[in-house]
Amino acid sequence: MRRVLDIDRSILGQPWHWRALATDQRDGLMPDDLLTQLLLARGCPREALEAHKAPSIRGFMPDPSIFRDMDVAAARLADAVERDEAVAIFGDYDVDGATSSALLVLLLRELGRDARVYIPDRLVEGYGPNAAAMERLAAEGATLIVTVDCGAQAFDALAGARADVIVVDHHQCATQLPRAHAVVNPNRQDEGDGAAHGHLAAVGVAFLLGAALIRELRARGYFAGHAEPRLLDLLDLVALGTVADVAQLRGLNRAFVAQGLKVMAQRRNIGLAALGEAARLTRAPTASDLGFAFGPRINAGGRVGRADLGVRLLTTRDPAEARALAAELDRLNDERRAIEAMVQEGAEAMLCTDRAVCVVAGEGWHPGVIGIVAGRLKERLGRPAIVIALDENGIGKGSGRSITGVDLGAAVLSAKERGLLIAGGGHAMAAGLTIASDAIPAFADDLEARLGAAVEVARENRALLVDSVVAAGGVTPDLVHALEAGGPYGTGWPAPRVAVGPVRTIKVDVVGNGHVRAIVAGDDGRSLKAMAFRAADNALGQALLAAGPSRRLWLAGRARLDEWGARPAAELHIDDAAWAN
Repeated sequence: MRRVLDIDRSILGQPWHWRALATDQRDGLMPDDLLTQLLLARGCPREALEAHKAPSIRGFMPDPSIFRDMDVAAARLADAVERDEAVAIFGDYDVDGATSSALLVLLLRELGRDARVYIPDRLVEGYGPNAAAMERLAAEGATLIVTVDCGAQAFDALAGARADVIVVDHHQCATQLPRAHAVVNPNRQDEGDGAAHGHLAAVGVAFLLGAALIRELRARGYFAGHAEPRLLDLLDLVALGTVADVAQLRGLNRAFVAQGLKVMAQRRNIGLAALGEAARLTRAPTASDLGFAFGPRINAGGRVGRADLGVRLLTTRDPAEARALAAELDRLNDERRAIEAMVQEGAEAMLCTDRAVCVVAGEGWHPGVIGIVAGRLKERLGRPAIVIALDENGIGKGSGRSITGVDLGAAVLSAKERGLLIAGGGHAMAAGLTIASDAIPAFADDLEARLGAAVEVARENRALLVDSVVAAGGVTPDLVHALEAGGPYGTGWPAPRVAVGPVRTIKVDVVGNGHVRAIVAGDDGRSLKAMAFRAADNALGQALLAAGPSRRLWLAGRARLDEWGARPAAELHIDDAAWAN
């Protein structure tokens, strides 16, 4: 990789590289050329440029039948619709689970059928189907239970189910599958062509099941007497679940998010509209809003409140109820932040910087926030992190987050299969587990042996990737709009990063929760507002605070619109900096 500006060691200790070598002309490009560069640098084949410039469902959606058990699942669900059977949806308590559940509830409602939703309590029941809940649903009369965003590892719970079960999941599977009428999961080990879509979130798989169901009912003549649902109207849910679950925004997922944001802007779902108001959004939502405004609030119900609040919000038909639920989730999100800060402080006090995978455990930590804290530790350390909350019986609930190139989910699943864990699973970038406290040292050693080499390679290859270099005066609203044309951005389709400078700091201070705010100016005197979030205590923030107007810096980060003023202005969200000669 070619270095950017000949920077081989930045203030954060990393080289700056061009994101790709598609062209030698990266500066001074016209917007159309910039868009092409952005797409090529993210792995878009040249022959697919036009499709990626405006990602559509038609252009990226596969035939649902390529997935194993999809036709079986669609036929069984169609039977339930035609016979007016009692259907129950068993969902996970996170955003992907809530949106998957809501999608199927709303689709069945459009088909003239009501479905019962069951979301397990995170603290009492834990993740996934359990025997008591499955028995309860059957006792209530359910003849078909559809599990969404869970079920792939629920061997015991599904073995004794008295209703037919369809598993709709995306988590990694063992060689053996649980007993079920159908298991629809692109990450089945025996998956064929559908394996190419293993990056889908569960809500994406649920959408494909919805398409297969509508096709099956159409073939049976069901719509001769019923209106055919507009499945595309539910893409707002698919977009939200996909981004919030940190799914790779490649191929079909990009189309889901791009088109889903358009649906969300129309405010069709009154629950999402109310949540946007609670989050104080006054414009059409962006992909970033899904991850940082909508997602955390829906997650807050499952983390520190009642697990079903999110799906209730997404499926309500009552505007007053929507406003009340949105307000409650907003309040719970504030409560979640306070709890998270306490766990974060405890976890940081026992950081293990000499291990490939950082594993920390503590008593009294709230299991609802450990995934967030694991993500924070991962970002701080640049290596995978697992945070375990121990209860009074010595049983720990753990959540882990990984770095690119290190498959944490496979390692956790392997540990479970070899008896190191009570339960566990996940995907490449995230995993969950249940473990006895006395097994934690052996588990940590196992991760070290299994993932140590991969972590070392990933860290050695670490570099800050840059898309373009501009002067401070070049960071304008027009540049922001040109860069956004290559979106939606997210995991697997990273937002563009620009190097800016050289600049001098004119004014700098610490604001909010440890954020460093700066006004910088280029050699031509044109100034720019810049922010380094949660950086006050790290090397980046300290360098910005100490630089002063006499030392010049290169800054690297994301150009964003600051919409607080009378007119939108551009600002830079700083990821790194380097001293200029």
